[in-house]
Amino acid sequence: QVFTFNKVEIRVQPSVKVKNGAPMSIICHADISKNTDFQLKHNFTIYKDRKLVFMTVSDKEDARYEIPVARSSDTGEYDCTVQADGKKDFSNSIYVWVAGMTKPILTADKKEVSEGEVVKLRCELPEEVPPLEFFFRKIKTNSAPKEKRVPEQNQNFSEVEFHVEEGDNILQFDCFGKRQVRSGWESSQHSNSTLVTVKEPFIKPTLITRPSSNITEGDQIEFECSTEVAQMRGIEIIFQKNRTILNSVHDEKSLKYSTVATQEDSGEYLCKVEQGAVSKTTKLNVFVSELFPKPTLSASMTKLDENKDLILSCSINGFRSANFSIVRKSSSGDILLKNSRVLAIKVNVNDTGSYTCKAAVKGIVKESKRVRINVYAPVSKPTLSVVSGSPEVVLGNPLQLICHSVMGTPPITFTFYKGDEIKKNVTNDTYAMFLDEDIGLNDNGGYKCDARNSHSSGVKTSNILNVTVIVPIRDASLGSFPYGEVEVGSDTTFLCSVKEGSWPIDFKFFKKTDHEVLLHEVREYSDRTIWHKKTMKRKDTGTYYCMASNRASVNVRSHPITISVILAAWQKGVIAAFVLTAMAGAGAIALWWFLRKKKK
Repeated sequence: QVFTFNKVEIRVQPSVKVKNGAPMSIICHADISKNTDFQLKHNFTIYKDRKLVFMTVSDKEDARYEIPVARSSDTGEYDCTVQADGKKDFSNSIYVWVAGMTKPILTADKKEVSEGEVVKLRCELPEEVPPLEFFFRKIKTNSAPKEKRVPEQNQNFSEVEFHVEEGDNILQFDCFGKRQVRSGWESSQHSNSTLVTVKEPFIKPTLITRPSSNITEGDQIEFECSTEVAQMRGIEIIFQKNRTILNSVHDEKSLKYSTVATQEDSGEYLCKVEQGAVSKTTKLNVFVSELFPKPTLSASMTKLDENKDLILSCSINGFRSANFSIVRKSSSGDILLKNSRVLAIKVNVNDTGSYTCKAAVKGIVKESKRVRINVYAPVSKPTLSVVSGSPEVVLGNPLQLICHSVMGTPPITFTFYKGDEIKKNVTNDTYAMFLDEDIGLNDNGGYKCDARNSHSSGVKTSNILNVTVIVPIRDASLGSFPYGEVEVGSDTTFLCSVKEGSWPIDFKFFKKTDHEVLLHEVREYSDRTIWHKKTMKRKDTGTYYCMASNRASVNVRSHPITISVILAAWQKGVIAAFVLTAMAGAGAIALWWFLRKKKK
């Protein structure tokens, strides 16, 4: 018995797209060739989304997986496997879409609620398989529905809560579901509608004023906020303006608040009634007419010298019958100067500050804008000095100056001069700094500074500051006479000089040994110095150099020179005579010995 699989295929009846609730058949077919007509047992296995859903054994070449009522959960990818007598073959896969979802069922835990309470809803999709998405809707008349989305990964129902708000009357709820398919999202029908009736624990408050209109500053104004409640316990009424709470009551149906009206009382007022989670508000705009305008404070001068006369006067445009007072502002509070329209004083620097005037009519007090008065004491003659203390500067280094006035009302403007040229203007309290970074050889004086403020006395000028410019030492050199070789016992003259440098200059002479030996030092008001060294000895042979420095604090070293101390001429003659005498004596002895030997 020989057979072979030609093909295994899978198909769907009536089609790959089936309406939800309709019957559906998944057919697995094996196309087999045999050498003779013999009976063969086939093991059919059908998979959905790689999970086993059907299995049978048959001698027929077809197997049918019957689904009498198709649901959206039957949507998926199907394939089948056929096994016979040790041989096995597979079909291709086929995607089946069960279109449509079951209608959801919505239930509510309450049919009647009060404002501020919660309605709990449950939406179920029977016979559907998660993952699913549920959408709950809260619908009320003349308003767009409020919707909540809840994804569910492990169950075919979902629960959600809706808060009942102020103004909710008869509420209608429904829900629908969605699931994801290959082509996108598929939605179910909307569920049954569930009605919930809402009860009011209290009505929206009423806010009135007395008088209701034509309110003018100085009038007594009364506000009343009231409501009707079903249960008094826990009720609270709050009265506020611009987020500021003006009054409140507990466990009462009404609230009153009264005040003397001012222009600042114009604006929006709010009455809020709260009980538990329920809150209702009423707003009311109030306009208060002006009784009189704000006063104006004028000054004879706003900037003046000390000991001058100052007149402050207060007025109201088109209105004279008011109680006036003039005050000075301070951090610790207002200082009353005079209960009058006019104040005349002789000022000093302590009178600098801000002033206002106040006007009172029928208990309404209004204040003018502030007027700033500045009183100036004259500046004293400034002093100009070098910050480092000494009136000198090294050429190439910056020079920092300070100009200071002991007296004078700030701000003070300082002006720095170099010669007749203005270098810098600085405004400060009592002093100012100036940095001159352009120091030249000829800048040996000519600095001064001015100081002035708003006092009428004008500018004060410092004395001229002369600054010495110190030129650093440059190119030290050392020479000697005689140069190179010196006879023992003779004198040697050393000359150390510099090419450039401010006087005085400190010169030092050194001889090089294992360590530097200072031989001579001197301060000169010159660019050179001479040192006479007496009676040179053989031990004075060696290398010499000099070093020069001044107030620039830079040591400049010369190139070294070498001095050799040799014997004098007469010393050489004595040594030569001694040598010749010795040689003559030796010759005479040798001749005598030779003649004696010859005689023998």
